[in-house]
Amino acid sequence: MLTPTHHLPARSRAQLIATGVHVTRGGTTVLTDVDLTVSPTTRLAIVGENGRGKSTLLHVLTGARAPDAGEVRQVGTIGVAEQEMVTHDERTVGQAVADAIAAPLAALEALETATNALATEKPGAAEDYAAALELAETLDAWDAERRVHIALEALGAETDFGRPLADLSVGQRYRVRLACLLGAEDDFLLLDEPTNHLDRSGLDFLTDRLRSRPGGVVVVSHDRALLTDVADTILDLDPTPDGRPRIYGDGYSGYREGRRAEQDQWQQDYDRQQTEAARLNDDLSAAQNRLQSGWRPPKGTGKHARATRAGGLVQSVRRRQEALDAHAVTVPEPPQSLRFPELPTQSGAAMLTVEEVTVDGRLDVPTSFELGRSERLVVTGPNGAGKSTLLAIAAEDLSPDTGQVRRTAGTRLGLLRQESELPPHRRATDVYAEHVGALVAAGTLRESQAVGLSQLGLLRARESGKRVGELSMGQQRRLQLALVLAGRPHVLLMDEPTNHLSIALVDELTEALQATQAAVVVSSHDRQLLRDTSGWPRLRLGAGTPARP
Repeated sequence: MLTPTHHLPARSRAQLIATGVHVTRGGTTVLTDVDLTVSPTTRLAIVGENGRGKSTLLHVLTGARAPDAGEVRQVGTIGVAEQEMVTHDERTVGQAVADAIAAPLAALEALETATNALATEKPGAAEDYAAALELAETLDAWDAERRVHIALEALGAETDFGRPLADLSVGQRYRVRLACLLGAEDDFLLLDEPTNHLDRSGLDFLTDRLRSRPGGVVVVSHDRALLTDVADTILDLDPTPDGRPRIYGDGYSGYREGRRAEQDQWQQDYDRQQTEAARLNDDLSAAQNRLQSGWRPPKGTGKHARATRAGGLVQSVRRRQEALDAHAVTVPEPPQSLRFPELPTQSGAAMLTVEEVTVDGRLDVPTSFELGRSERLVVTGPNGAGKSTLLAIAAEDLSPDTGQVRRTAGTRLGLLRQESELPPHRRATDVYAEHVGALVAAGTLRESQAVGLSQLGLLRARESGKRVGELSMGQQRRLQLALVLAGRPHVLLMDEPTNHLSIALVDELTEALQATQAAVVVSSHDRQLLRDTSGWPRLRLGAGTPARP
């Protein structure tokens, strides 16, 4: 249950406390034993793979959903922005702003009324004026409308107050709502994937406001740069050995270090229990074999001796069965980790040369680059600049209108497209096996070079046995990555490789791309990936003539 105890901003007294929160949905446990405390200085990020209950927890914290067990205590006010937008909203931008700052506007109106009463010396006017002034100061009411205006401008939102919200795109409406929330300055701001509809300048503004605002922040996000820049505490809802969520301090770096240490320990404990179970099972099998065929004593041994030996072997089997039964495997199977196959490199000065290529209406400026063994390149630029087109040309999936692409003989290329179509009715394991078989049949790969799907650590057996259409977007993206790695490419072309992947897998993929011997080209808007590859040469599109890297 939610227990609100304060309807006006509580400022330094504000608290948002969840204790023992438990939520089930359709018989499936979504949240277990969630405990957290949010103060006015807290910057908390909630992370986890899709379906782990991040949005559900936000609903519980706001009171939109009651937990099945546990409670939430709220002191102060909450502003919330969910991912989904209301489809029908008949208000104008101005009306949305007025609704967002209704309390400050009402406080200013009350102050004006009290001021007039004070001027006419009405009875009790002094007390009313003092109370109205205190409320206006608490709400910082004089600055409320200006704060919203600043946020609208900075986020690239609609500033025409007469414009109907229904006329705006989803992204535009989201930016208006976010600006209103930032201007309202509630005690707590709860945001679900707030970076989805923002450009670079909007992201910078949001980051600055979340760090500096006078109130607590709870944000659900896959944006690792936002987590790095804003969060001081991370609540991880991904699986753990005991099924309970983990809270990590020291921001995103503390989360990465703490999670890695726990995952390593989890794997060691699991391996140790599995090894001991296998040993006990082998002992039992050996004892059973001796009982069945090896207990007979030499010829001439008396019946009593034979019976004594048989009884001893039976007892041995029982002892080993009891030992095996007593060894309960209590540690669940740990999450998989990406296991990048060894990707080869090619000799020679240039494995791939892209020279002065253009595609009418998609890549209008002649663009060139060259890749040698183990070289790196980051392709940047705004949407529509031709980044995906350039990678498709480099992979020879698309013919340029002008220019040419040259590839050293024997060089294998792998292209991870930004979006790929997979057959929805086929099982993932069959899609992968057919792809590998085609590579071997074409002579692109030797059979000894083939990599099994399970070896990559991207999909578990229960997932790879599903039809593609039954997989989540993240699981389908994992399959797409597996298909690219199956070809053991000398050159990896990665178009927005972090799309739909969990934070943990993105970190693993980033490390693998840094370490692989293959040449790598990455096109991405992922700010953290761009930071992680800051030492790589850049090729910027959409800014006149691209410079040769």
